[in-house]
Amino acid sequence: MSSQSLSKFVRFSANYNLCCYVKSHLEFSPFLRLSGESKNFSISQNMSSQKVLNLDNMNPNVRIMEYAVRGPLLIRATEIENELKKGVEKPFKEVLKANIGDCHAMGQKPITFIRQVLALVSQPELLDDSRYPDDIKERARAILEGCRGGSVGSYTDSPGIEIIRKHVAQYIERRDGIPCDYLNVLLCAGASDGIKSILRLLVADIDGKKPGVLIPIPQYPLYSATLAEFNMKQIGYYLDENKNWGLDLNELERSITEARKHCNPRAIVVINPGNPTGQVLTRENVEDVIKFAYKEKLFLLADEVYQDNVYAEGSKFYSFKKVLTELGSPYSEMELASFMSCSKGFMGECGLRGGYTEVINLDPDVKAMLLKSISAMLCPTVLGQAVMDCVVNPPQPGELSYESFQEEKASVLKSLAERAKLVADTFNSIPGMSCNPVQGAMYAFPQITLPKRAIEEAKNKGIEPNAFYAFQLLEKTGICIVPGSGFGQVNGTYHFRTTILPQPDKLRNMLDSFKNFHLQFLEEWK
Repeated sequence: MSSQSLSKFVRFSANYNLCCYVKSHLEFSPFLRLSGESKNFSISQNMSSQKVLNLDNMNPNVRIMEYAVRGPLLIRATEIENELKKGVEKPFKEVLKANIGDCHAMGQKPITFIRQVLALVSQPELLDDSRYPDDIKERARAILEGCRGGSVGSYTDSPGIEIIRKHVAQYIERRDGIPCDYLNVLLCAGASDGIKSILRLLVADIDGKKPGVLIPIPQYPLYSATLAEFNMKQIGYYLDENKNWGLDLNELERSITEARKHCNPRAIVVINPGNPTGQVLTRENVEDVIKFAYKEKLFLLADEVYQDNVYAEGSKFYSFKKVLTELGSPYSEMELASFMSCSKGFMGECGLRGGYTEVINLDPDVKAMLLKSISAMLCPTVLGQAVMDCVVNPPQPGELSYESFQEEKASVLKSLAERAKLVADTFNSIPGMSCNPVQGAMYAFPQITLPKRAIEEAKNKGIEPNAFYAFQLLEKTGICIVPGSGFGQVNGTYHFRTTILPQPDKLRNMLDSFKNFHLQFLEEWK
């Protein structure tokens, strides 16, 4: 899509709010900055001048924050979907939104066990229905007993329903072989909510310097967006693409040394398995991060929402809590917050917004402040809490739902493993592309070599080269991806993120279209 057509799309959008939203992304997005006529939003500017709140006097932190996976490409993809519904001719029949890890939107079927429990807690009259197994009914009753008035429509305690928190603690104990106190478990509306609750505690200027947080580059844009919103400094540490996106201690040292010149580093975020990179950290890497964080007095945030999504032979998930504890003192006394979600894994229940945070070794006074902070939000969504209970308290051997649950879970994970290999193998077979193995999570992050003419054309239009590529891909194939610049990348390199979530037949078609487009793109701009 050219800058001229994109400008036209914005100027003539009938939806004023959408227009303003796109305007903010065009101005502030790291991968899409246009100039001249394409920033001429006279209608919205005139209307804004009559408002009490406008772009000039609103919170500047909100104005500059961005979330790349829902940026201008998705807006254009939605516009194309509407054009297709109106019968506009395109060289494709549907838009494939490979920009976000939304499992069910890509055709993954819900896990029967989870949906049956949700049905019973939502409509308790079904507890008398003979179609539902007894183990399903037992779980539903336990959840409802934890709800005031026996209804999931009531508020719960702010940290979540006690019995579910206890089930989470038991799950962590089984996973790590280490005791877990349920009072350290806080249920949340998806891992994102828990992550923001912890980062919020770190917002404090010290000795005149703003707080900084180390985040991996490439990163999940939740972190850059939240740090911008909280007026905190982003400290990027680059993962090593040549070592399968591994963590390098020298790079951590470089990033924190540079950061201390302008901010006060207070925490480090690690995403394992990785998003968008799909790597699974070795135990040695996990130990390195822990020792580095201890040496530098950093709070550890372990984003472990993809812990069920490990595919590659020889790869294994190691929780930060397990490794930290097994290292012994002084590391076992370090402050750590780890996060899990029901949105990923084999469940894919993104829209129900369930997750948990486990915090260990927190100062008791700080923990009290954390509890006070989350109480202002009243409680996480109760249906999300119920889904989290299903994840951490699944059917056990001998229970009626056990075999079908295990079969569905294994089928989902097996298919994801096959798709992970297919995606990486296909991209590596295409000239001008290279892709590390997708060891885990739900994404591939290939590097693309773009022709010099295409790079120059993109820069002439004021667009990042990988965004130029992505818009061309969307307009010609209907495939929506996210440019690598939305996640961060080494200067002079170009990437994109795509999910591995389309169902096998649709994924093969997507990859065929991708290959044909890429070869034509190289030919056009050679």
